Amino acid sequence: MARYTDPKCRLCRREGVKLYLKGERCESVKCPITRQRSFPGQHGGKSSRRPSDYALQLREKQKTRRLYGILERQFRRYVGEAKAAKGEAGLALLQKLELRLDNVVYRLGLCKSRAHARQLVRQGKFLINGKKIDIPSLGLSAGDKIGFTGKPTEIRRNLIIPDWLSWDKKSNLGTVKAVPEREQIELDIDETLIIQYYSR
Repeated sequence: MARYTDPKCRLCRREGVKLYLKGERCESVKCPITRQRSFPGQHGGKSSRRPSDYALQLREKQKTRRLYGILERQFRRYVGEAKAAKGEAGLALLQKLELRLDNVVYRLGLCKSRAHARQLVRQGKFLINGKKIDIPSLGLSAGDKIGFTGKPTEIRRNLIIPDWLSWDKKSNLGTVKAVPEREQIELDIDETLIIQYYSR
């Protein structure tokens, strides 16, 4: 399976924003974005020229892809499915990304990062509607319930769970209440630029 193995903080520095790829480190003073704003590379400089439309589209696509930890081929497939779906393609793309099993596990606070969520799902730690699932990219739908195969994982403290998800402490079960709307996806992403990039 292909995966990114280089330093993750380099990706945050390249995009200039926190992508929260390393869990608690991203929220501490050790985060490179907090300490320094330089870009990766020998000189760490940023061009003074105004970026072209293509450059803006590319950066938005790369930022979103890296945020969710998806490689290019799979991301392109998601865009194709979103463009074929009814309604706004950009919203459909974000909904598909948010409803991935590894992202839902991360949003519920059952892991430190999306990469950690993928690892736990691969190990078969979670049940979907009572069935053991080990596919991180599995798309969930409204009404699906997420549980544990064994001892529950410690949930991140002081976490605000999105409105479209819920967590029952007594039964240790998470529920996808509904498909998230755009205002419920609190990410600084311009999805129209991504669709434009793949529509060239």
